[in-house]
Amino acid sequence: MDLGSINVLVLLASLMVAATPIMLAAIGELVVEKAGVLNLGVEGMMITGAICGFAIAVETGSPVAGFVAAALGAAALSLIFGVLTQVLLANQVATGLALTLFGLGLSALIGQGYIGVRPPALGRMPIPWLSDLPVVGRVLFRHDVIVYLSILLVAGVWAMLKYSRAGLILRAVGESHDAAHALGYKVVRIRILAIMFGGACAGLGGAYLSLIRVPQWTEGMTAGAGWIALAIVVFASWRPWRVLLGAYLFGGIAVLQLNLQAAGVKIPVEYLSMSPYIITILVLVVISSGRGRASLNAPASLGKTFHAAQ
Repeated sequence: MDLGSINVLVLLASLMVAATPIMLAAIGELVVEKAGVLNLGVEGMMITGAICGFAIAVETGSPVAGFVAAALGAAALSLIFGVLTQVLLANQVATGLALTLFGLGLSALIGQGYIGVRPPALGRMPIPWLSDLPVVGRVLFRHDVIVYLSILLVAGVWAMLKYSRAGLILRAVGESHDAAHALGYKVVRIRILAIMFGGACAGLGGAYLSLIRVPQWTEGMTAGAGWIALAIVVFASWRPWRVLLGAYLFGGIAVLQLNLQAAGVKIPVEYLSMSPYIITILVLVVISSGRGRASLNAPASLGKTFHAAQ
């Protein structure tokens, strides 16, 4: 065992990269749940974004086009969920699980011709002057643009929910859809837009996996990242900045367990690998309890079906 072989600065920089796809998916799901919708199809949207982004990036030679396609593809898939749950009033839990299964199957079908193909590189975007700072420059300011975008997205969602009229309306819909409807707000329209935003964010997270973090296409490559994103939203008590901290925590666990394996730590690999998922299961058990959701300050209408005739 050689813990001295672990470079702390590289570990911290890798933590930010590992956390980015989870954070993108989680901040999108937070907006969805703030609107009162529980979408368990994050995993399916992420894997759909991963293959859409990968395929378009390979065909066009542009990783930017790949990210745009990933957001659009996953948003389109989330629109199916939105129509089924908000217009046709299907059960949100069952529909979300079906969305995950559909996304996994669709991505496997589309991705058959892209196994072993290498996508075009996006490249890093070091921030001038700041990237030259000792220690923090290497850790914080020498990443690709999507890492910075994910942090700006968290800040934007926080500002929108706290200070804007749109954020107030979104939170009102999530707390009491009947009261929001009585005030004249289009509950279904607002929820569908929130669902599509969440889908686009999940698609970006999936594309980050296939285009930057891995980078290659492998069937089922999200490997539960969507479920971890769901758990982080609850872990964060539906607060954007806590989503960032939660994503870095889970990303840190993932990176640390890989470094510990490389250093020869005498802990079974299986224990290290399964640690993020054990935490995820525990958090999802908590949210399944009405009392647990109330204690975590969940939106009051989360998961409840809205009908305009009520």
